[in-house]
Amino acid sequence: MNIHYLQHVPFETPASIEQWAIHNQHSLWATRFYANDSLPEIDTLDWVVVMGGPMNIYEDDKYPWLTAEKRFIEQAINQGKTVIGICLGSQLIADVLGSKVYQGEYKEIGWFPIQLTQAAKDSTIFGSLPQQLDVFHWHGDTFDLPAGATRLAYSEACQNQAFLYDKKVLALQFHLESTKDSVRQIIGNCLDELVEGKYIQAAEQMLSRDDDFEQINSVMRHVLDSLVQQNSHDNAVGSA
Repeated sequence: MNIHYLQHVPFETPASIEQWAIHNQHSLWATRFYANDSLPEIDTLDWVVVMGGPMNIYEDDKYPWLTAEKRFIEQAINQGKTVIGICLGSQLIADVLGSKVYQGEYKEIGWFPIQLTQAAKDSTIFGSLPQQLDVFHWHGDTFDLPAGATRLAYSEACQNQAFLYDKKVLALQFHLESTKDSVRQIIGNCLDELVEGKYIQAAEQMLSRDDDFEQINSVMRHVLDSLVQQNSHDNAVGSA
């Protein structure tokens, strides 16, 4: 497959998604907005992965490329591409699908559990996973659930943590792709956000969870593999 990811800042990379793509011999390349890269033609790719970043989806005046990025994501969805959004990426997808994106009641930074909904447990993507998962978070904004989307997960601090739209569009407010190195990079660049808060952990707490990094990366691989299998099945049914 040809997988294209949209990167907003140098320190938020695909991390374990890149490892998965290399292992499965998928082509992986990027538009790095911070480096003024151009967007590719939609027809040249199979998947779009929209990464995170410290900016907000409504800061088009400060980050003019956001306008073109939203249009690109909308085109990818309309053309039936698989689109995966992580953190900021999930908020951009929600915005493109017509939902409100806004500052949440709490910032959620660190390792906190999410609960899977019954719809998630009934799905092929999340069905075999535990009801509760400890995952890595770094977000202040949140979104309303888009019309036609299926809510997949929630947490104590945030009611909409993930959704699936039209079987191929997956939005994850949290990070399953994070590795210790990628979190270390975020901490180094966003240290000012680590203030006192009900759902904000200290840097050393975040980096001490070796087993949890392995667990979320395993879940990320499972989710990606499930999307590949589901798309293959849908394509086979569609061509039958």
